Amino acid sequence: MWTLGAIGFTSPLVLGALLALPLLWILLRAVPPAPIRRRFPGVALLLGLKDTDTETERTPLWLLLLRAAAVAAAIIAFAGPVLNPSQPKVTPDLPLLVVIDGGWADARDWPRRIERARLIVEEAGRSGRTVAAIRLTDTPARPEFQTAQPVLDRIAGLSPLPFDPMDADWIAALPEGGFETYWIASGLDHPGRSDLLAALQGRGPLRVFETARPVVALAPVAFKDGAVQIRGLRQPAGTQMEVDVAARGLDPAGIDRELARATLTFATGKTETEAALNLPPELRNRLTRFEMAGIRTAGSVTLTDDSLKRRKVALIGGSAGREGLLLLSPTHYLRQALAPVAELIDGSLVDVLKASPDVIILADVARLTAEENNGLVKWVDAGGLLLRFAGPRLAASDVARMEEDPLLPVRLREGGRALGGAMSWGSPRTLAPFAETSPFYGLSVPAEVTVKAQVLAQPDPDLAARSIAMLEDGTPLVTRKALGQGQVVLFHVTANAEWSSLPLSGLFVQMLERLAVSTRPALPEAADLAGQTFAPQQVLDAFGVLQDPTGLPGVPGEALATGQPGPDRLPGLYAGEDRLIALNVISPETSLAPAVWPANVPVEGLEAAQEQPLKGSFLAAALILLAADVLAALLVSGRLSGNLAARLGLVLALLGLAPTEGRAQSGDDAFALTATTELRLAYVVTGDMRVDGLSEAGLRGLGQQLFGRTTVEPAEPIAVDIERDELAFFPFLYWPVTADQPLPSVQAYGKLNEFLRTGGMILFDTRDANTPGGTSAEARRLQLIAAALDIPPLEPIPTDHVLTRTFYLLQDFPGRQNGTIWVEAAPPDAEQAEGMPFRNLNDGVTPVVIGGNDWAAAWAVDERGLPLYPVGRGSGGERQREIAYRFGINLVMHVFTGNYKSDQVHVPALLERLGQ
Repeated sequence: MWTLGAIGFTSPLVLGALLALPLLWILLRAVPPAPIRRRFPGVALLLGLKDTDTETERTPLWLLLLRAAAVAAAIIAFAGPVLNPSQPKVTPDLPLLVVIDGGWADARDWPRRIERARLIVEEAGRSGRTVAAIRLTDTPARPEFQTAQPVLDRIAGLSPLPFDPMDADWIAALPEGGFETYWIASGLDHPGRSDLLAALQGRGPLRVFETARPVVALAPVAFKDGAVQIRGLRQPAGTQMEVDVAARGLDPAGIDRELARATLTFATGKTETEAALNLPPELRNRLTRFEMAGIRTAGSVTLTDDSLKRRKVALIGGSAGREGLLLLSPTHYLRQALAPVAELIDGSLVDVLKASPDVIILADVARLTAEENNGLVKWVDAGGLLLRFAGPRLAASDVARMEEDPLLPVRLREGGRALGGAMSWGSPRTLAPFAETSPFYGLSVPAEVTVKAQVLAQPDPDLAARSIAMLEDGTPLVTRKALGQGQVVLFHVTANAEWSSLPLSGLFVQMLERLAVSTRPALPEAADLAGQTFAPQQVLDAFGVLQDPTGLPGVPGEALATGQPGPDRLPGLYAGEDRLIALNVISPETSLAPAVWPANVPVEGLEAAQEQPLKGSFLAAALILLAADVLAALLVSGRLSGNLAARLGLVLALLGLAPTEGRAQSGDDAFALTATTELRLAYVVTGDMRVDGLSEAGLRGLGQQLFGRTTVEPAEPIAVDIERDELAFFPFLYWPVTADQPLPSVQAYGKLNEFLRTGGMILFDTRDANTPGGTSAEARRLQLIAAALDIPPLEPIPTDHVLTRTFYLLQDFPGRQNGTIWVEAAPPDAEQAEGMPFRNLNDGVTPVVIGGNDWAAAWAVDERGLPLYPVGRGSGGERQREIAYRFGINLVMHVFTGNYKSDQVHVPALLERLGQ
């Protein structure tokens, strides 16, 4: 492509025809020929005669220039002019490799990255270059250079993946020979990025495209100092920035909703910040994830697992063998191991049962009262975990000698077993490796852990199955049995160091974690998870949306312990036999690092001026000039007389304007008939086929509910183009906002403002469960769109707004999500009338309702009337969908009836007047 300033030409050789314009000058100057002057003696006979057909001696200069301009416009049109052409900056004869990071950090502006890649490939195709494209999050495979169209098709179907690019792995897969590289980067540094950069520079010229927008992420939360610690990351550092973080989880009804909110404030020049969230244990244990408001990336979401939950553990044990010796206390080592990771409860057994603990630990407690025994059995049967430790009292008692005690996993022998001492025949025993069926499987057994004494189990048929830890001689060390929905576990040694060195070792803490007594660490050791396979429960996509792991295999525990997502282990929640592990994109130790590019590598932004073909404009100009030439020729020749309107109509017909006008008028009439013959709900087209299809399906579902429940009987919904269509036909418009939606023209804004002033309502849906002041791309786009609209002051919908009671009584207004909605603010003097439950807010319909709850997705149905998208979970989700339908019905009824219910404040005065 040859360029001239901001205009390029796809066929520049055609411009050579402009050199023929001087020939046109000569030709037009020679035609028509000059009249021949001859003397005729009878010229007197011609005096007084008028010649109706005149012929000029030469073509006038202005007509000559007009014809030259018409020909020049036609020549330029066939040269393929393009406004703002993208053009190669370096050697055009090299193949072109387009490299896209394709990781989670690219998700925030993925459409812009794909658009930039498309423009690059299209320009390469016009230049006749071969192209290849790679995504660095894919499994490395050597690409092949080919024509542009297959590459365009592949790029159109790409999506970001929820992990970091694998830069180092792609070095060996680069194409052979020299090529030029266009790298669309995320702006973050990754391991191996410098090596890949050097390899690409060694093959040819390199150009980088990245956005200046900061990458913002959320590190996994941690419980510290009695609060949930939230750490935010951004790169690069910039001015002060605030980001809201929503803590989401299941409410008592099982509905996923926001349970708490915190604000992260990045100071100027800082890349990290922290905030603390104080929550009661009951609420904290319900949390499932934290997400940054308005930022749709996998890095802006952090999932929670067992590491955040603090289990309530009741410690009950006898006093120390010698008064004042703390280290001999039966519960001292348990308290030291559990205090940082659990909420400890003290008191009598009867009292702690009332607190509904998760775990009860009995340290050398032999006998229980009948009330304690019955209460403990019921508690375990309901799902509790009873953990018991042996000791001198249990060894000396006759509990579970002849018959099995329900609160002990096995029958015990009288006395005990002493190993290693003056009165024993043996030496202290070490632990045997844990069996595969044991919950402790995979834990390494330190050689220094020995057992000097223990209580022995009676030989029973179930003894082997109930033994989950053994000594090297095969003697059971830890036994377990199920009791109802709960379980009973017995350590056959004391909880202090009197009988064993086990409580002094790290193995003791790991065993408590495996038994779900204490909270699991956020990043477990590989050995702690060895030998286990974790099944994915939910996984995150690159946009931070949880999805079902359809067809994904289980992941070995050792791989999860690395804490790094990849193609074979997507970020998400993974469940094992006894624990749930969250694998997040950002690990606790992660800090975002900026990508640093050499000085000789050009770096550009993602923004590119859109190419605009000008061929049609130049052809139209050529036709207009030729039409003007026809009129000028008639004028010069004196033939522009008679029915001038007929001749002008003929010219317009030749230009094709009259038929077009007829077609437009016909199309407008058809649209008007469709919109007015039946009541129809309308939605604003965005240009995104998926969003527009969802809007149509959503209004179809809402229309069916209106038809079945009210007297409103709408026909099929209709799409409205605000640039072209008349808006006065509709009382209500549903407007889904997309991040790349073009701004309306001046004429469209005029129609929209007139629509709002004359009683129309627009429901703006950013689909991000945020207010318009949010930081999402959709919310920012809505701010730009709404800047020129005549919108009154807004406020979060008050509890006494008419929308809460137009048809149904409502407190929430959910769609597929549930967030705050904004309506016209109440007048400053709005007061509640005596005896009335609500204020007289305003006399008209609120012109706009703004929210981000994705109502169309909750309303959407297919052709059979079945819901297209899930909402929530189970019965709670269906209840949320029902509330979404009720909100839609209230909205439509509010549009049609206005604030008629608020007018009830005038009823007492009207009755009083009637009485008078």
